[in-house]
Amino acid sequence: MVRSNSIELGSLFCASSVIKIMTIPQSIQPKLAVVMALLTTITSLLATSCTDPKTSGTGGTTPTASTSVTSGDSQGLKIGSLLSNTGDLASIAQPLPLAVKMAVETVNGCGGINGAPVTLVSEDDQSDPSAGTAAMTKLSEVDKVAGVVGAFGSGISTAAASVAAKNKVMIVSPGSTSPVFTERARKGEYQGYWARTAPPDTYQAQAMAQLAIKRGFKRVATIAINNDYGVGFEQQFVAAFKKLGGTVTNEAKPTRYDAKGTTFSSEVKAAFEGKPQAVAAIVYPDTGSILLKDAYEQGLSKGVTIMLPDGAYSPKFPDQVGKSADGKFIIDGAIGTVPGAHGKALEDFNKKWTATGKPLTAYLQHTWDAAALIMLAAQSAKTNTGEGIASKLREVAGGPGEEVSDLCQAITLLKAGKKINYQGASGNVDIDAQGDVVGTYDIWQVQPDGTLKTIDQVNIQAAGAVPKVDAKPTTTPVKPIPSTPTKQG
Repeated sequence: MVRSNSIELGSLFCASSVIKIMTIPQSIQPKLAVVMALLTTITSLLATSCTDPKTSGTGGTTPTASTSVTSGDSQGLKIGSLLSNTGDLASIAQPLPLAVKMAVETVNGCGGINGAPVTLVSEDDQSDPSAGTAAMTKLSEVDKVAGVVGAFGSGISTAAASVAAKNKVMIVSPGSTSPVFTERARKGEYQGYWARTAPPDTYQAQAMAQLAIKRGFKRVATIAINNDYGVGFEQQFVAAFKKLGGTVTNEAKPTRYDAKGTTFSSEVKAAFEGKPQAVAAIVYPDTGSILLKDAYEQGLSKGVTIMLPDGAYSPKFPDQVGKSADGKFIIDGAIGTVPGAHGKALEDFNKKWTATGKPLTAYLQHTWDAAALIMLAAQSAKTNTGEGIASKLREVAGGPGEEVSDLCQAITLLKAGKKINYQGASGNVDIDAQGDVVGTYDIWQVQPDGTLKTIDQVNIQAAGAVPKVDAKPTTTPVKPIPSTPTKQG
């Protein structure tokens, strides 16, 4: 089921017939997304035939057929968020919709985009690709947004990006890091309607491999959630670790677990049986906590270092895994990687976020930047359409313009006809032809009190590990956590 804001189809009066207001409840079945899209089309046609074009509609009249499919300029820019408020990724992603809302409120506070306030429609993908597809369909075909911040999980973005491209809606993910998107974008599957502000796991896997070598590990095993994120990360890590001289003990038979599983005894035994010095556990919080607790209870993880990715970077994760009989956290001492946030707008964003009274957590800055880029691209294009946003996104993100980190200042410059190079909170957000960015990675460790502390940083780009990318777009339409806080929660 897809949780969404209530949607109303206005009353339409045509001769003696009346279409009454229909309110869609908070919880709708995914199948209704298509039905709602059809209803919207029908009411639009009725409005066209029954309403005097010189008279403005009243009572929430549906826009006429002349309105742009992606977003009507006369109605102002409408964007959506598609993030995981519930499900396996909720412990990481729950705060992210607020970052989108803050960005929209900031922009509206300085005049909006193209002379009108920005409207935001928020959806919960439930950490599930099917629910995410239904929600993205609703955003594209019913709400008619021009851009979407999301999704967070790679498996969800895989489904959502296809819907976005079909409907010419620009989608910018703040946390989908699977390498598969790079290849699909290179093949032109997304037609220029895909980008992300978090770097792909091609780089994070290299950072984790470097971390393993630095810790003196020669033998490492992997266990990964069986989806685009887990498998993609695992494959990149194996290649990077071997290149650095390491051995992956279960390379011949990779250990992968069902994303919807509830018990993982056999998978855990398979991962640890080769007597590795460390295990790279590419997991999500809910299922990963069950898996690691199982490893502890079987006595398999004793003396083995657990290495974790961004997918497990949640302040709640140590509590989810639990404590031993003597009251110590089971994963005390576990180490991990997560895309860092070190952009020029970081300090200003952190001040804004601190004012909410909520703790700074991972991917907030990436989410802010994703929303910012969508809105700035619309202003640059001088149109509130997905096509316009896609055509200007890379230019405002990293083109030859004035560097600016303040959103209101950026909008002022664009209104004056000047070009900008937005410097984000997460990083410089220079998006390449495949929609990717390059960033730094924070190294974190679980402390004895269960908090997550940043202890080091890896700059893949500075290390020369970043491959060269094609500077030309592949299609026509056409930036972690703060380094200062030591306690995330």
